[in-house]
Amino acid sequence: MPRPTAAQLAYGSFTVIFSTLAMLLLSQTNSGLGIAVIACAALALGVLVSLTVPQPKTRAQAAAQAAPQTAVAAAPPQRRVPVSVRRETVSAAAVSSAQPVRERSTP
Repeated sequence: MPRPTAAQLAYGSFTVIFSTLAMLLLSQTNSGLGIAVIACAALALGVLVSLTVPQPKTRAQAAAQAAPQTAVAAAPPQRRVPVSVRRETVSAAAVSSAQPVRERSTP
C-alpha cells in the first residue's frame, strides 16, 4: 500500500476538523452519542477526501503513458479512399465472386 502524500494528509485532516466543528455547531447536540456519531461521520468524510486526492505519477507511470503516444505519432498515416471507389470495388468483387446470372426471358 503506498504511503499517503502530504496533500492527502492535509486535506484529510482539515476535512475532519472543519466538518466536525460545522456539524457540532449546526446540530447543537449535548449528548455523548451525538458527538460520537458526528466524530465518526467527520472521520469517514476525511478518509474519503484524502483518498480522492490524486496521487503524483511515478516516473514509470509517466514513461508508460508517454510511450504509446510516441508510437502512435511514429505510425505512417493511412491512405483515405473515397467512398465511390470503395463502392465500385465492393460491387466489382461481389459480381466476380457471384454465380453467373441467368437472363430472364420476358413474355
